[in-house]
Amino acid sequence: MTPIKWLFIKQWKLFINKQKCDGFTLIELLVGIVIATIVITPLLGLMVDIITVEQQEQAEANTKQEMKAALDYIARDLKQSVYIYDADGINAIRNKLPRYGDKNIFFPVLVFWKREFMSKEKSKMQDDTFFYSLVAYYLITENNFRWSKAARIGRFQISDGYEPTKTNDKDIWPDKGFQMFNLEGSGNLKSKMNQWKRKKDEKRDKDEPYTQDIVPLIDYIDQTRISENTNPAPPNCTIGYQQVPQFSKNGINDDAVATGKVKTRGFYVCVDSQNILAEVYLRGNALARLQKKNIDFKESHKTYFPQLSMRVQGSRFLLTK
Repeated sequence: MTPIKWLFIKQWKLFINKQKCDGFTLIELLVGIVIATIVITPLLGLMVDIITVEQQEQAEANTKQEMKAALDYIARDLKQSVYIYDADGINAIRNKLPRYGDKNIFFPVLVFWKREFMSKEKSKMQDDTFFYSLVAYYLITENNFRWSKAARIGRFQISDGYEPTKTNDKDIWPDKGFQMFNLEGSGNLKSKMNQWKRKKDEKRDKDEPYTQDIVPLIDYIDQTRISENTNPAPPNCTIGYQQVPQFSKNGINDDAVATGKVKTRGFYVCVDSQNILAEVYLRGNALARLQKKNIDFKESHKTYFPQLSMRVQGSRFLLTK
C-alpha cells in the first residue's frame, strides 16, 4: 500500500467517525428548549407590555386631542350666548327639551340661548341681521353599536328663521318647536327665561315635534357612576354657581338631578346665569378605545382618564328684533 493511499484511507475513517459523533442527544435537545424558553418568555412579555403601554398612551393622546377640540367648539358656541340655564332653569324647561322620556340615558347638561350675527350677503336681506338659537349639549349613555361603550356628548339646536325676503330665494322659517323667549311682564330675567315653552301645534293642541336631531360631538367620555358615598366624590361648584347636573335632590330640582347612567362626572358644568358665566368640565375614558366595554375610573388608571376644563363668558347683549 502506497503512503498516499494509506493516508487517504486514514483520513476517510476519521471523517466517518466525526460524522457519527456530530448532533445532539434527546436530553441535550430538551435542555436547550428549556433554556430557550426561560430566556425568550420574559422578552416576549416585555415586548407585549411595551406594545400595550404604547397603545394606551396613543389612546390617551387621541382622547385628549378630541376633548380639547370639543371644548374649543363649545367655547365658540358659548361666547355667543346671551343666557345660560342653571340647575333651576334645567328643572323648569327640561320637559320641553328632546328625549325627556329617556332621563336615565340623556341629560341636557349645558343649555343656553345664543345670538348669531348674519351678514346681508348671506341672508339676502337689505341689512345685516341676527337671529336666536336654543342650544343644548347632552350627556348620552345610550347603548348604541355605532359608538363606544363609554358615554358621549351630543348637541341639539333649534333656531329662529330669517325674515321673509322680497327676492326669489326660498325663505328660511324657524325650526319646528322653536319659540322665542318672552321678556315682557314682571319678574327678573331668570324667571322669564325659565318660563320658556316650545311652540305648540294649535290644530292638534300639543307641542310641535322637533325635526332637529341630537348630533354627536365627541365619544369616549367617562361614565363612571358616582354617589355621595363613593370615590371619586361628586364635584362641587364655587359659591355663586349652580352645578348641572346635580347629584342629590335639593328642594324641588328633581329634573336637574342626574339619575341612572348619567349620574357621572364625565361631563358637568357650573353656571352663573346672572353673569352669563359657565365652567365646563370633561373627563375622558381612553381605555374604552382599546376594549369593547366600558371601564370605570380607578385611581391606578387615573392617567388614562384625562380631565379638561374651561371658563367662558357669554355676551351681555340681549336684544330683540
